[in-house]
Amino acid sequence: MITEKAPGKLYIAGEYAVLEQNCPAVLVAVNQFVRVSITKSKTSTGLIHSKQYSQDSIHWVRQGSKMVIDNRDNPFEYILSAISYTEQYCIEQNIKMKVYDLHVNSDLDSADGKKYGLGSSAAVTVATVKAILHFYGVKMSNELVYKLSAISHYSVQGNGSAGDIAASVYGGWLAYQTFDKKWLLQYELANKTLSDVVNEAWPGLKIELLTPPHDMKLMIGWSQKPASTSRLVDETNANKAALNTEYKNFLAASSECVLKMIVGFEAKNIALIKKQIRVNRHLLQHFAKINQIAIEIPRLTQLIKIAEDFGGAAKTSGAGNGDCGIVITDADTDVDALENEWRRNGILPLNFRVHQISLAH
Repeated sequence: MITEKAPGKLYIAGEYAVLEQNCPAVLVAVNQFVRVSITKSKTSTGLIHSKQYSQDSIHWVRQGSKMVIDNRDNPFEYILSAISYTEQYCIEQNIKMKVYDLHVNSDLDSADGKKYGLGSSAAVTVATVKAILHFYGVKMSNELVYKLSAISHYSVQGNGSAGDIAASVYGGWLAYQTFDKKWLLQYELANKTLSDVVNEAWPGLKIELLTPPHDMKLMIGWSQKPASTSRLVDETNANKAALNTEYKNFLAASSECVLKMIVGFEAKNIALIKKQIRVNRHLLQHFAKINQIAIEIPRLTQLIKIAEDFGGAAKTSGAGNGDCGIVITDADTDVDALENEWRRNGILPLNFRVHQISLAH
């Protein structure tokens, strides 16, 4: 049996802006994983099984009189897409296809099945791609796994930056800028083999590992309210044209903030990183207001207020509207007292650590 795993992620800064080219974000991989095991099938029938996803519900919307199913929150869609693209790549390497069983197990949901917001769809995509490449004996590199996973994920989700894919592949703390989606979809995938596409340089793509200052600590609080990233991104995408100038201002301010934060990592300056966390929070609050969406729900505002009272710099993580908040602390922060105050207010401290990944085999 072959088992591959991929970690979950949290956004530290740069959310929403990261959807556009040349707008950086900072993410971190956490030590909660999706594991995909693969074995050659004993029969002519293959199986895809998941401990977590057997009871998955399906969302749908009405378009006119037509009922349209939204499968973007269904993990099986990502697994099937990852299988499809990875096998296409393997076929192009003249590898003969086999029948196999896939077993998926995830730490990225709570015991009662609620999502933490750690990028489970990205992690399951990455773990599936790695398992299939390993199964077929294909030499893996982080770049190959990232590109196959990004294509697989984007073909299902239809939006997003693939920053969560990068975190699941490369691990640790990283600075990320997305690639040119139009170039990939309209020119490359439409006209070239998959092997050619993954071997090319992708315009705009930047992935850089960061080293955090020694005394800096990341704390994570869970609101216990799950959120749907794909639907929130849909809503903001729909408003882009109408908010043209405001949107451009937001992108410029977010980029400036995140670039200063990256300087904070390079200079080992926790105070600068904390300052930019607070700046980014205010930018996201303004972005939510002009888009009329809820990013910082009351439970997350409470999480942030408590963290700030203890000297931490805090904000929402990811699309918001639920899921997690993150806090950057230094050596002076009373972490235990902060966590106790969170618990008293219905916020669950998540005792996750940053997960480093060695170079892919």
